[in-house]
Amino acid sequence: MIKARGLLDETLVVWGGEFGRTPFNEKGKGRDHNPWGFTIFMAGGGIKGGQVIGTTDEIGLRAVEDRAHVHDVHATVLHALGLNHINVTFLHNGRSERPTIGAGEVIKKAFV
Repeated sequence: MIKARGLLDETLVVWGGEFGRTPFNEKGKGRDHNPWGFTIFMAGGGIKGGQVIGTTDEIGLRAVEDRAHVHDVHATVLHALGLNHINVTFLHNGRSERPTIGAGEVIKKAFV
């Protein structure tokens, strides 16, 4: 719908979270959080489509190639929105803080 209306170039679509799920269960009670291997989907906003960046190990537990921290994902989203993650600040508990805290690099492979 967004693409059909010609809005995908100026719209960033992000689907994901800050963690995935472990590839095994927790004593039969579901799967635990997995911050070492998770998936993010992005489209539009200058993101190069049709690619996969990064891989996990053979069981999907840990990232092993082109690893990215959640701060890198945040920096990449801000970059796609035309913002420099180092210069963006917000007031928190009376002091200016950055959304990427003290880390984060733009995932350059994500862009055209």
